[in-house]
Amino acid sequence: MATLTLPGPFWLVGCGNMAGAMLERWLECGIDRSKITVIRPSGRPVGEGVRVLTAFPEDEAPALVMLGMKPQQIDDVAPLLAPILDRHTILVSILAGVELASLRHRFPAPETVIRAMPNTPVRLGKGVTNLFTDDSDEAQRGSLEALMRELGAVEWFDDESQFQAAGTLTGAGPAFLFRFIDALAEAGAAIGLDPKQAARLANTMVEGAAALAASAGESPAVLADRVASPGGSTRAGLNVLDRDEALNAFVRETLEAALTRSREMAEEARRAS
Repeated sequence: MATLTLPGPFWLVGCGNMAGAMLERWLECGIDRSKITVIRPSGRPVGEGVRVLTAFPEDEAPALVMLGMKPQQIDDVAPLLAPILDRHTILVSILAGVELASLRHRFPAPETVIRAMPNTPVRLGKGVTNLFTDDSDEAQRGSLEALMRELGAVEWFDDESQFQAAGTLTGAGPAFLFRFIDALAEAGAAIGLDPKQAARLANTMVEGAAALAASAGESPAVLADRVASPGGSTRAGLNVLDRDEALNAFVRETLEAALTRSREMAEEARRAS
């Protein structure tokens, strides 16, 4: 397996669910383990050949740093990390709600600061990672993009508010879809299926339907209508979902609630800085 190219030492500050999923995928793709250092208070190992420390290394300067801890921990990390970074360091943040200005205020040295919003399917190489920066260095952007493309699709945004909205859709979206899959399975059990069988069928059906939606040249709305014959059972079910646009309204309310919280987190980070 070819080794993924890194610009130099790569530090992961924190390795929770999202950062851990990203790292696992990179390791499977052949990233150079000798260049990776994970800094986490627990010191728990993350993979064979990957150095894990409880404090920042003193034997190297990082070329790439990814902030992967909880957003609320940024002011614990910044005073220790900021003095280590220099203008050439690429600083990447996957911290939800922490805006670029807040990052630059806490980490003034790096010229390239990039916000990234991945989602959990990155673990399988089928994720979406949204990217935003105010830096125009194409080489730095390209270096990071190549790394993120190993996780799935990559989308760049020129406007931070659009980046934030996209992060709400693709970052939080899997959780909402998982809820819907679970609801389908529960409904299947309610109409007489064994619960485990209903869950298995719901998961398999969603996987196939999503693949079809992604590859089809038509909208999901058209695909739905093609499944539903006039007067048939599928149409009877769609009539419930479509009544007064109840499903669309409910999903809009769901995304708006998530986006509102993201904006609140950004304001909290601005006040703290």
